[in-house]
Amino acid sequence: MKVLLTAINAKYIHSSLAIRYIYKNCQDLSCDIEMLEVSINNHLIDIANQIFDARPDILGISCYIWNIELVKQLLPLVHRLLPNCKIICGGPEVSYATKEFMQDFPMVDFVVRGEGEKAFHDLLQALLDDKNNEEIKIAGIAKRNSDDTIDENIAVTVSDLDEIIFPYNDNDIENLKDKIIYYESSRGCPYSCKYCLSCATKGVRYRSLDKVFAELSYFIKHNVRQVKFVDRTFNADKKHYLPILEFIAKQDCRTNFHFEIVAHHIDDEIKAVLKKMPKGRVQFEIGIQSTNLKTLGQISRANPWEEMTNNIKSIMAYGNIHLHVDLIIGLPYEDITSFAKSFNDVYLLQADMLQVGFLKLLKGAAMNDLIQEHDYVYMPQAPYQVISNKYMDYATMRKLQIFVDVLELYYNAGRFKYTIINLIKQYNQDAYTFFADFAQYWQAKKLHLAPHAPKNLYVFLYDFIEQNSKIKDKEYIYNVLKFDALLTDKGKIKIDMLPWKEVDKKVTDDFYMSEKALAYINNYQFKSWRDLKKKFSIEVFAYDMNEAKSCQIKAKENAMIFAYEDDGVFYQEIKQGDINL
Repeated sequence: MKVLLTAINAKYIHSSLAIRYIYKNCQDLSCDIEMLEVSINNHLIDIANQIFDARPDILGISCYIWNIELVKQLLPLVHRLLPNCKIICGGPEVSYATKEFMQDFPMVDFVVRGEGEKAFHDLLQALLDDKNNEEIKIAGIAKRNSDDTIDENIAVTVSDLDEIIFPYNDNDIENLKDKIIYYESSRGCPYSCKYCLSCATKGVRYRSLDKVFAELSYFIKHNVRQVKFVDRTFNADKKHYLPILEFIAKQDCRTNFHFEIVAHHIDDEIKAVLKKMPKGRVQFEIGIQSTNLKTLGQISRANPWEEMTNNIKSIMAYGNIHLHVDLIIGLPYEDITSFAKSFNDVYLLQADMLQVGFLKLLKGAAMNDLIQEHDYVYMPQAPYQVISNKYMDYATMRKLQIFVDVLELYYNAGRFKYTIINLIKQYNQDAYTFFADFAQYWQAKKLHLAPHAPKNLYVFLYDFIEQNSKIKDKEYIYNVLKFDALLTDKGKIKIDMLPWKEVDKKVTDDFYMSEKALAYINNYQFKSWRDLKKKFSIEVFAYDMNEAKSCQIKAKENAMIFAYEDDGVFYQEIKQGDINL
């Protein structure tokens, strides 16, 4: 018997933890099990062809919010291509309203409800034993009987995470070398936020620390680029997460570890570990969602704001941890004024990324009980995104969609770090109004209708600044924009409108050929002029860029050298006398 486990991921760089768990935990069965991973960007017929070419007797499909609409198209097609193949679906999108799903898709024989490692294993064993559907009675397995009636059964969880076999081997690591690797050390969440599926499962279960340490060591040994923990709240229990952070801090490796945490569970002992963490070793994602107390109360979320902000500012001050913070548009009681305040509150934290998403009414989440009370209208298909409610009409939501797009391009992408903070300073720290104005410009120019090359992003920002009467000190801002351009894309982007003022070629030649360059460039050796041009850039500024990083305007003609290395851009001001302007 041949079994094909299929995952349709949201992006090429993603990988599926779910089907690897199923695969590894069914290795004791006497059947041929294979995995197939594709992405939602693959054509429907291409996915169906790959399934057909494998000729499975049993097809397992992992169903999530990002792929369920494609899965719904795939199921009838696969059934036509392989009419005798048994189809088993699993995942959050079919663990709720399971009976309705199986009625809509009569080619589906079984649905795994909840956590599937044990349930899927037992189902495969029953099918290997040639049991008919009526004979199969397994917790967590919904089934279609011979008379086409459906036994929905109940969703299940795995009580002991140590029973689950580690889902990776050497071949997996090699095959996933260009992708994000997912890992979990716990399941469940101590909180009950109504917009999240974790509210449907009570309690938190943990994998033993000795197993976690051994498995993280495996990733480190294989030089994995990034390990993304899928723990819903990694720092829920200090006895569990502090030893993991201490372990990671002691390693000599390049691996980055990504965690979702709550900001108010960070005490002085944790801070001491984080402060000494090697730069780039960990990154945190912190869900704030809103700063409106009435909103937070309605969604059952606790945000002790003073404690959270103090902890976030401490982490940012260490300078060694990449930090994401999250907001959600469309929550109860959050009108545009309230959202603007939430956005400005969170912007002032100066996190590396400010991720703003739209509320989704997930199957199984408690938010569905609030639809009538708050007049929610949402997409009838996945991802079930809210399109209006009592507090925001769709016209407002549409403007905010463009607002989020501009935020992604100009804040989160990291190209315009110092320009943006200086522009918002000129908006009296009203970050919401700045991005709203920019989004209005973006929409008026119809820039939201097409993708744009990085160079054009500089042109659009320059044009927006030029025609914006709220922005003073434009010459200074253009110098900062030039500074940002030299810090990103290895200095290759130079738009004509900026005040470029390179040092005279003879002066730079004298600088590079003299011993003076040794003071600014580590291990400097002259190889060729072509090599110099590729690796270094010297530019003259009319303002002090070190002061500009903290939004201080100080007129000062000075030259700066930028060195482009594999691990980043290094820059410093060249002292008067070492170079003649």
